[in-house]
Amino acid sequence: MTQRPADAKRFIRASVILRELHEEAPEGHFTLAWLMSSLHKQSFGVLMLLLAIAAAAPGISFVAGLLLMIPAFQMAAGRGAPFFPRWIAARPLPTRHLGVVVKYAITVLRFFEKAVHPRWTIPPEATKRVVGITVIILSARLILTPIPLSNVVPAFLIALISLAYLEEDGLLLSIALLAGLAVIAVDLGVIWEAIRGAT
Repeated sequence: MTQRPADAKRFIRASVILRELHEEAPEGHFTLAWLMSSLHKQSFGVLMLLLAIAAAAPGISFVAGLLLMIPAFQMAAGRGAPFFPRWIAARPLPTRHLGVVVKYAITVLRFFEKAVHPRWTIPPEATKRVVGITVIILSARLILTPIPLSNVVPAFLIALISLAYLEEDGLLLSIALLAGLAVIAVDLGVIWEAIRGAT
């Protein structure tokens, strides 16, 4: 079925957005300010997706988790687009690092996008706030759990939530949010048992 022009303009695959971002990236260095200005309305989803992929890697998960907190809090507050302090937004970052993350993300996205597509429409503002709150909690878990490889599960879930949010897939988003809440519930249960054991 052929998409209507309005629909085609409204919905763009996440892999297409990232490919265009990679092609338009400045040589040498880029900034978060440039990244956000290039993404426009998709900035929350793409930014969280890229940071979640970076957070899955050992060594930089703590920094990526801290950065994830910023757009997540702003989503929960209902902001229209993410905003970073100037000293973070204007800091030059190597374009080659962006290229590595984007190329890996595109490869993974093209696999997932075979099954991910717009369905189960959910009110945008309500969805944004729920996604923001869930990502805040998962990012906190990412930062505060010092166990090796403990960053992989929350980073994967944040990436899945971001992908579903970007692709406007309400079914996948519901599943990813429930999985995130299940992980949080298990963590709270472990903490509670540890407190009971200590007392």
